[in-house]
Amino acid sequence: MRFHDKVALITAAASGIGRATADIIAQEGGIVVAVDNHEERLDRTVAQLNEAGGRAHRRLCNALDEKDVQATVGSIVRNFGRIDILVNAVGGSTIIGKSGATVDELSFTDWQRLIDFNLSGTFLFTHAVVPVMKAQTSGKIVNLSSIAGRGLSVSPMSAYAAAKGGTPTQLGHAVAQLIERQKVFLVGGE
Repeated sequence: MRFHDKVALITAAASGIGRATADIIAQEGGIVVAVDNHEERLDRTVAQLNEAGGRAHRRLCNALDEKDVQATVGSIVRNFGRIDILVNAVGGSTIIGKSGATVDELSFTDWQRLIDFNLSGTFLFTHAVVPVMKAQTSGKIVNLSSIAGRGLSVSPMSAYAAAKGGTPTQLGHAVAQLIERQKVFLVGGE
């Protein structure tokens, strides 16, 4: 089993790619700490993972609230003693009413909401987890992005594309600089 006894903190774990990642890590023997802001879906996800033979735990958290993120990471470290894997799956385009808006149709407020939703949650969790992994001298950080971030989407989602382009690029380089001498790896970084 690839993830045997590894503690994996997965953001946006109650749906989409975060949920699929939680399924795989649980099936492969990992200890999943599912983090999401939607309590009903989170409870259902954790129950289903455990019913399937996995080991899953829940943390309700607003990924855009620094104090909430710090408290969530602190509670995971207190309960499990470590964080071996961080999967930053938080993000998307549905936070605004017209997610497919072109740049001339998009308000600056919606632009900021999309950038914040896609980059800030990833930053806050990475910011909170890197010191833990440095102290452990081990860990893996996976920042999920999108083909939109590489300019490969035919959809006109300019703010979403900009945010998803920033996920592996800017955050990847920042993490690499912070942890280059530790045995902590950014998976999928540029």
